[in-house]
Amino acid sequence: MPSATDAHRPVVLDRREGPFGEVVLRERGSDFEIIANGCFLMDTSDGRSERLLIDAALAALPADRPEPSVLIGGLGVGFSLVRAAEEPRWGRIAVVEREQAIVDWHLDGPLGRISGAALADPRTEVLRTDLVDHLRTTTERYDALCLDIDNGPDWTVTEGNGSLYSAAGVEACRTRLTRGGVLAVWSAQPSAEFESTLRNAGFRAVTTEEVAVARGVPDVVHLALRGE
Repeated sequence: MPSATDAHRPVVLDRREGPFGEVVLRERGSDFEIIANGCFLMDTSDGRSERLLIDAALAALPADRPEPSVLIGGLGVGFSLVRAAEEPRWGRIAVVEREQAIVDWHLDGPLGRISGAALADPRTEVLRTDLVDHLRTTTERYDALCLDIDNGPDWTVTEGNGSLYSAAGVEACRTRLTRGGVLAVWSAQPSAEFESTLRNAGFRAVTTEEVAVARGVPDVVHLALRGE
């Protein structure tokens, strides 16, 4: 008979070696975890901060803006996408995910029980590409960018993700926003340096919203608006 310890021991469901390193999907009790290059990224145990990422972005937009478009950077375990699809006010919902394994876990794997309805929503489009590359090459503009990439500005575990939080990366985000559009960035910890980078790039109304966690510093969502 399995012990209580066995019930909380992670079970590897899939392990893939991709162009950006190893990604692993694990099951721990009733929750799923995503591990990248040996570092914990996220799980399905809570999701409050991922939902706040979407809610705070929408709240920052003018209430009379019709069917605002949102680009979600990182599919992850699907909480941000699900939150966006639950809100009828959003128009186009684009999700960028560069890890084919994560897309597969949602489309054909166990994470589909979380995101299935949101992925089937006609407003949703999954873009299988790197977020930094997409921001620098697309001509699309969005009313909101909701980015949940790696562990945030001060703690990246995948090579290349750090450039998103640099001055050049922030400028690419600003360029892809409509006038008055909102940039919302999830982070595992507050980053005063990233706030300064946002202000130096010309963003206004730069704020940080906190979400308490069981241990350690709170998760946060950095928010900023594009001006003229």
